[in-house]
Amino acid sequence: MRKFAAALAAAATLYSFAAGAQAYPERTITVVVPFSAGGPTDTVTRLVAEAMSKDLGQQIIVENVGGAGGTLGAGRVAQADPDGYSLLLHHIGMATSATLYRKLAYDTLNSFEYVGLVTEVPMTIVGRKDLEPTDLKGLVDYAKANKDTVTVANAGIGAASHLCGMLFMSAIGTPLVTVPYKGTGPAMTDLLGGQVDIMCDQSTNTTKQIQGGTIKAYAVTSAERLDVLPDVPTTTEAGLPEVQVGIWHGLYAPKGTPAEVTERLSKSLQVALKDPNVVARFAELGTKPSSEADATPAALKARLEGEIARWKPIIEAAGQYAD
Repeated sequence: MRKFAAALAAAATLYSFAAGAQAYPERTITVVVPFSAGGPTDTVTRLVAEAMSKDLGQQIIVENVGGAGGTLGAGRVAQADPDGYSLLLHHIGMATSATLYRKLAYDTLNSFEYVGLVTEVPMTIVGRKDLEPTDLKGLVDYAKANKDTVTVANAGIGAASHLCGMLFMSAIGTPLVTVPYKGTGPAMTDLLGGQVDIMCDQSTNTTKQIQGGTIKAYAVTSAERLDVLPDVPTTTEAGLPEVQVGIWHGLYAPKGTPAEVTERLSKSLQVALKDPNVVARFAELGTKPSSEADATPAALKARLEGEIARWKPIIEAAGQYAD
């Protein structure tokens, strides 16, 4: 009798769980951006969240939880209830933080469920408006000749600009003066004001300034030139092919989130990435939505694993760690 009652209770729980997953979502969803508001990842997230909310029929709010190179926000979602109402939209820093940070409050590969890739944003190597060099070769020569005074801004350890800056210095074989900021906004403000010399940041954050002539563009890190910046050469064209990197973004849920829920989120993400407004706005920012095949759990998991392996030796060689 007891076995029968236990089995009946288990079946009831399973039915209730399945019914809840089938009804998902029933209330507001929160997507955590582990960086400050107004930055490139925040911009991408808000566009996608708006389109997904239309498909899911529930509001999606974006919460900015910045600090520690994105690890604070990631840690919050890792510890959230695995019910599909707390999500994380993170960029390549999800992979690099596994090596950059000696201690993390979560296991990068095993504390999350994967929803899908969102986009891959090219980087741009830019300088203050009145910086002397006029092309990338000249910038490299200038940086090597003035390595003790040339300043490279970034949005903090683990930020996309920090990673690209490390890659640039590794490629030219010259350490430069690194100036970390608490976010992309203040870093760009000081670049615009001439307080720092160069920065390597996402096209979503630099395109308007480049087009407006308020900063100087030296190269884009993509394989091909960007439609929105047709006059800016690629790093390969400009003679520095080692600096080719895209800042990919992925959507995650806490470990243990039901498969039915992550699948629903993945399907919604695929719909959102075909939304005309998302496609158009991404194009204006110099990027494209991920394909339907990439906006899947399997594709995101494979990308994360591969990028951890790719960046580990670069970070170790640079010796720039965070506690």
